[in-house]
Amino acid sequence: MSSPVPAFDNPDIWRAAALARPAGRALPSGHAALDAELPGGGWPVGALVEILQAHSAQNEWRLLLPALAACGTGPVVLVGAPHMPFGPGLSAQKLAPERLLWIRAVEPAARMWACEQALRCAPVEAVLGWLPQARADQLRRLQMAASEHGKLLFVMRPARAQNESSPAVLRLLARLQPDGDGVVLDILKRKGPPLEQPLLLPARAARLAALLACGGAGVRLPAGGMAASVPGQERQGDPVQPLAPAQGAAAQVTPITAAAALGAASDGAAPGASVSTLIPRAGDALDRVAAAA
Repeated sequence: MSSPVPAFDNPDIWRAAALARPAGRALPSGHAALDAELPGGGWPVGALVEILQAHSAQNEWRLLLPALAACGTGPVVLVGAPHMPFGPGLSAQKLAPERLLWIRAVEPAARMWACEQALRCAPVEAVLGWLPQARADQLRRLQMAASEHGKLLFVMRPARAQNESSPAVLRLLARLQPDGDGVVLDILKRKGPPLEQPLLLPARAARLAALLACGGAGVRLPAGGMAASVPGQERQGDPVQPLAPAQGAAAQVTPITAAAALGAASDGAAPGASVSTLIPRAGDALDRVAAAA
């Protein structure tokens, strides 16, 4: 009669029924329900994370803002962002707008190249790339660069890419609830068991939800209550302007210059490509998003 297989409690042995320990460190996402389902309890540092969604710029900021605000003080590089970031909204979520570097790259090859060079730039804390046409081999290059240099890397792709192969260690499918009051998340890929049911993350900030609850209950807020809770909105009636790229100030405020962040050398560029062909104005490609006056 054969003896039962002994149970192994060795922490180096991973069982597929349990969440694996990440190879590197993990940064809390700021969403407790999501952290409970992620290996290591947060976003993996030094690894590729894919966020898939039907419409770009719909859910990624809700998911990523808490972690980006807490990841350090260095630059956060945006490659191919579909819309200009809104400074007061970022400040209200404790992400300093002056930390953002916005690369206006249109061509897919230029976006891939810019992401890879940004990952190699030492001061950069995180790279966000909107890469709807990326191939698996191109994503693998980014995964290797993120791992080598220990950077946060988030790539936004269309929902239809969920059926394509990907080297990402974590893949999320995000969609808004019909009433817009929450984000529904499916974890398509993680090192662990399949997610039994989608996660629901509230779309409203805690302070806004509390204010709305007070309003529904007929509670009157003290004068100035809203101004105190939303930084940058103290003066009622002042128009809030979107952030504009600073003119000639990229090297004065941030610890890196456009040439350094993009890599003046052509290492890692596509065969036969150059800075002038990939990004027409290399000096303007990394525009720092200035804080609103």
